[in-house]
Amino acid sequence: MSTMEHDKIARAAGVVGSATLVSRILGYARDMVIAYFFGAGMATDAFFVAFRIPNTLRRLFGEGSMTVSFIPVYTDYLVHRTKEESQELVDVAFTLASSVLIGLTVLGMVFSPQIIAVLAPGFEDPKKVELTISMTRIVFPYLFFIGLVALAMGILNTHRHFAAPALAPTLLNLSMIASAYFLFRHLTEPIVSLAIGVFFGGVFQLAFQIPFMIKKGVMFRFNFHFLHPAIKRICILMGPALVGVAVAQINVFVGQILASFLLEGSISYLYYAYRLIEFPLGIFVIALGTAALPSFSQLVSEGKMDEFRDTIGFSVRLVLFVAIPAMVGLIVLRIPIIHLLFQHGAFDYGDTLMTAQALFYYGIGLWAIAGVRIIAPAFYAIQDTRIPVKMGVVSLFANVGLSLALMGPMQHAGLALANSLASMINVSLLLVCLQRRIGEIDWARILRSLIQVAVASIAMGWVAYWVVGRTAWVNPGYWGEKIFFLAAGIAAGVFTYVAVSYLLRNSEISFLLDMLRGRKKVLRVESEI
Repeated sequence: MSTMEHDKIARAAGVVGSATLVSRILGYARDMVIAYFFGAGMATDAFFVAFRIPNTLRRLFGEGSMTVSFIPVYTDYLVHRTKEESQELVDVAFTLASSVLIGLTVLGMVFSPQIIAVLAPGFEDPKKVELTISMTRIVFPYLFFIGLVALAMGILNTHRHFAAPALAPTLLNLSMIASAYFLFRHLTEPIVSLAIGVFFGGVFQLAFQIPFMIKKGVMFRFNFHFLHPAIKRICILMGPALVGVAVAQINVFVGQILASFLLEGSISYLYYAYRLIEFPLGIFVIALGTAALPSFSQLVSEGKMDEFRDTIGFSVRLVLFVAIPAMVGLIVLRIPIIHLLFQHGAFDYGDTLMTAQALFYYGIGLWAIAGVRIIAPAFYAIQDTRIPVKMGVVSLFANVGLSLALMGPMQHAGLALANSLASMINVSLLLVCLQRRIGEIDWARILRSLIQVAVASIAMGWVAYWVVGRTAWVNPGYWGEKIFFLAAGIAAGVFTYVAVSYLLRNSEISFLLDMLRGRKKVLRVESEI
C-alpha cells in the first residue's frame, strides 16, 4: 500500500549511499595516509582525541539533534504553510545556530586544556598533552562550519535533495590528505598537518552546500526572531534529542577515556576498527535513515499511520538485508581488509592483529547499531524524542558497566564488545517502545526475512573465507596478488549472497532487483508475500 514511499526511500538511499561510497573510499585513502605517515602511537592518539571533540559536538548540535528536530517541523511548514513562512523558519534557525556554534567554538578553544584533562585523563606525557591541546584549538572552528552544514543538510533533505550533503565529507577527506602530503615535512610536529586539513575541510563543506540551497530557492539570512513559534517547537524536540545523542557520544568517550589507560595505541586500534564498521553504516544504513526521516515525517504529517507502520517494517527489513551480511563479511575478512588498508609504513602486523580484535567485537554488534539508526528516525518523525533518550541512558549505563568489567581481561577488545552489547540492549528496547507507541508492526514478515538473510550470509561468509585463504596475510608485499584475492573473495561472497537470497525468494532482493531493472513489479511482490 505504500509502495511509492518504499520506492522513494530506496532510491534516495541509493543516491546517498552512492555519494557516501565516494566519501568512504576517500576516507579510507585518508586513513591509509595517516597510517603510512604516522602509524599508531602517541601522535595519532593525540590527533584522534583532538578531532573527536569538535566532531562529537558537531554530532550533538548538528545532524545529531538539530537536523532530526528541524526536518519534521520544516516538513510540516512546507506542507501546510507558505513559501515565505518556510523561508522565515530557515532564517531564524540559521541565525540561532550560528550564534550557538560561535559561542561553543570560542569556549572550546579557550578551555581546551581542561577539556583534554577530562577526556584523556590517562595522558601523562606532557608533550602528548600539549600536542593534543594545540591540535584541539586548531580543529575547534571546524564545529562552526560543520554545524551549519548539518542545517543545510536538513533543508536539502527535506526538499528531497540528498547528493550534495552526502558528498560534502569528500572535501574533508581531500583536505586532510592534501594537508598531510604537502605539510608533513614542513612542520615541527608533522601530525598538526591533519588538524590544519580538518579546519579547511569544514570551510569547503559549507561552501559546497550553498549553490544547491539557492537552486532550491532557499538562502541563509539573518533573522533574530528567536521567539518564532516553530523555533520553540524545534527547541522542545531538540532538548531530548540532544540528550539522546549525548548519551551515544558519551558511549564513545567512555571507550576513549578507558582506552587511554590501556597500552599505547589502544585508542588508535579502536579508531581504525570503528572506521571499518562505519563503511557499511555510511554506505547504506545511515543513507537509509537519512532518506527515511523525510518520508516518515511526511506520512505522519499527512496522517497516514498505516503506511507509516508499513514503511517502518520495510525499512527494518531492508537495513537487516544489508547489515547482517556486512557484519559477517567484516568478521570473516577482518585481517585481509586491515592488512591491505593500513599495514604500510609505521603500521605493522602487530597493529593489524590488535585492530582486528577490536573489529571482531565491534562487528558482532553491527546489526544492532544499524537498527538504532533506522528506528530512532521513526520516533523523531512522530516528534517523540524522549523515548530514544530514555533507552539511550539505559544503554549508556550498560556500556559503562560492561566496559569496566571487560577491559581488564580483554583490554581494548573488551571496550569494543561492551559497545556492541550496549547497542543490542538499546535497539531491543527501542523496538518494544515503538510498537507500544504506534501499534503492531509486521514482525512475522521481518522474522521470515531475517532467517533468509542469515542463511544467505552464512553461505556468503564461507565462500569469501575460502577464497581469501588462498594467499598469506602476514607480511607486506605481493599487493597485487592480495588485492586480487580480497576482491575475488568479496565478489564471490556478494554473488553467493544475492544468489541464495534469490533462491529463497527474499522480498528485499526482489524489490532491489526490480528497481535496478527499472520495472514496477513491487505491487506484485507485495501481494505474493
